[in-house]
Amino acid sequence: MRKQVKGDAVAEEILPGVSRALLQELHLLTRDGDLNADSRRKLKQVNHFLGLLRPAIEDALARFGDPVIVDCGAGKGYLGFLLHDVFLKPAGKGTVWCVESRADLVRAAEERAARLGMTRMKFVAASIEGAPVPERAHVVTALHACDTATDDAILLALAHNADHVALVPCCQAEVARQLESAKNASPAVAPLFEHPWHRREFGSHLTNVLRVLALESKGYRVTVTELAGWEHSLKNELILGKRVRASDAAAKDRLDALLASTGVRPKVVRGLA
Repeated sequence: MRKQVKGDAVAEEILPGVSRALLQELHLLTRDGDLNADSRRKLKQVNHFLGLLRPAIEDALARFGDPVIVDCGAGKGYLGFLLHDVFLKPAGKGTVWCVESRADLVRAAEERAARLGMTRMKFVAASIEGAPVPERAHVVTALHACDTATDDAILLALAHNADHVALVPCCQAEVARQLESAKNASPAVAPLFEHPWHRREFGSHLTNVLRVLALESKGYRVTVTELAGWEHSLKNELILGKRVRASDAAAKDRLDALLASTGVRPKVVRGLA
C-alpha cells in the first residue's frame, strides 16, 4: 500500500550521496523534507534503476577518462540529476547528456543544474533521432521513452558505439498497427493477434523481443528483467545490453525469421537497414 514517509524514515528511501536539496528541487521531497506516496513510488523506481545501472556506469568510469552518458527522452531530468549525484560527482569525471524534445523542460533543467552547481550535465533540446551528442557515447539510457522513442534510443546507441544500453520501454503502438494490416504473417502465428486486445498486448511484447534481437545482432549481450514491483508500474520491463562483440549472425537470423513470420517492420529494424 502506498504511504507517505516522514521524518527520520525518509533517509532510508534515499540512496547514499544523493542530496536532499536535489530531491526537493525535483519535487520528490516536500518542502518539509517528506515523501508523499506518488513521489515515493517514483523515487523507488529511479533508485532501483540506478542500482541496476551501477555495473555499467562503474565500468565506463573505470575504462574511460571522461565517459559520456546519454539519457534519451530525459523529461524533467530526474535520472540525469541522480546519475550526476550518485556516480559522476564522486568520480570527478564524466558527463551526462540529457536529450529532451520539450524546450521548456530543457530550460528548467538547465536552470536547476546551474542552481545546484552540477557542472557535469549537458542539456539538448532535440528529438532523440539525430540529437547533437558527442560522437562517442559509453552508456545510453531511456527511462519510459514512449512508443518508437525507445527505438530511437537503440539506434542512437548503435550510431555512437555505446558500450552499454539500459532501456525501460513505455507504451508501444507501432507494431500493433502493423499487425492489424500485416498481409505476410505466417498462418501459424496470425491467431496471436487476431483480436484487438491480443494485438495490443502481443504487439507490445513483440516490439521488445525484436529490440532485444536487434541489439544482440549488433553484438550486445542482453538481459531482460523487471524494473520494480508491479504495484509501482505496469510498464516494468528493463532491457540491459553490454557490447561484447562486433555482431552476431545467429541473432540476426533469428531476428529475420521473426520479422518474416509476423510481417512487421518496426522502426528499430528500419533504422538498422
